[in-house]
Amino acid sequence: MMLKTRYVVFFLFCAILKMTAQDQAVISDQLKWSERIAVSIMNKYPKAWQLDGNEKPKWDYKMGFVLSGFEKLYQKTNDKKYFNYTKAYVDEMIDSTGNIKKYDLKEYNIDYLNPTKLLFNLYDVTKDSRYFQIIGKVRNQLETHPRTASGGFWHKQIYPNQMWIDGLYMAEPFYTQFTVKYEKGKSLDDVARQFELVHDHMIDPKTGLVYQAWDESKEIAWADKQTGTSPTIWGRGIGWYMIALVETLDYFPKSHPKYKVLVGYLNEIAKNVNQYKSESGLWYQVADKPEKFGNYVESSASGMIIYAFAKGADKGYLPSSYKTTAKKSFDSFVKEFVKVDKKGEVNILNSSSNVGLGGKPFRDGTNDYYLTAKPKENGAIAYGAFLLSAVELNK
Repeated sequence: MMLKTRYVVFFLFCAILKMTAQDQAVISDQLKWSERIAVSIMNKYPKAWQLDGNEKPKWDYKMGFVLSGFEKLYQKTNDKKYFNYTKAYVDEMIDSTGNIKKYDLKEYNIDYLNPTKLLFNLYDVTKDSRYFQIIGKVRNQLETHPRTASGGFWHKQIYPNQMWIDGLYMAEPFYTQFTVKYEKGKSLDDVARQFELVHDHMIDPKTGLVYQAWDESKEIAWADKQTGTSPTIWGRGIGWYMIALVETLDYFPKSHPKYKVLVGYLNEIAKNVNQYKSESGLWYQVADKPEKFGNYVESSASGMIIYAFAKGADKGYLPSSYKTTAKKSFDSFVKEFVKVDKKGEVNILNSSSNVGLGGKPFRDGTNDYYLTAKPKENGAIAYGAFLLSAVELNK
């Protein structure tokens, strides 16, 4: 009898433990969306390098994008788990001597600058000298980074004479923060020059929207022979351009002559892209052709534009009316793209695949290419865009 009682007690104890574990695993719907998505990401990807299904650690712009949202969430909540998640990624990617694992300068990959942004705050908090060393080494990449004839950074060594729109986001917020913090702003004209080249060569005169890429030599097969631009106005490309502007302006001094120029660019693209949103306030994969067969409202572009609208209005770069637009579009984003499972984890639908130009097999950049690339669930860029927009809107 005594033995039987012990078994009953043991099984009851196990059941209680199991229930408790299940209860702890459920993300409360009382949390703000910003924390619900952050906890969902940490649950699905205990290590940040696993985002997008990566099987090996890599120094990657996607992780940098998502973790920039974690950095902002930590600054708003002071919850150390968000800081630790970011720090764990960086610490796994660097060695004891202050080198990024598998970083090869000769690749001249502009994407490498983006995750390096995370090290400014990490160094300020921890004073770990490795972080400071890496910030300097990656800044030095720009000293020899190949440029187009008019001075624009190539996207990568393997893409000669080409500026891609996401390259502005990868490089300029980092470049601006570094030059203001450590160089007394000596490179601000060069930062502004990158935006000027994009504005002068990659804006479509008909719609006022921005193409994904520009080949100054006009030699690559996807380039228009008159303008050098790629064929498609990609929703996410517009998002990259807008967040590049709002995050560069975070550090760009108001006293500098080019400050008003950059604010002007932001107002221009904001006005134009606002005319291409869906009835519910979201944006399309091929941004300028909502009626095209197979086109769809896309989550990463929508989240990025919402974030840029909200941040631009909060910072005074854009009229306050854009904050109202951002709030309405955010609510539509939740209805259209957010799916919460039984564990309370947030899943985001309809995120564009990682598309590009050139390479092997050759990517021609046509509208059809962007529309036949199957959208996916829980893409890293959609995660990051939703997190950033939720933090900015205090949702």
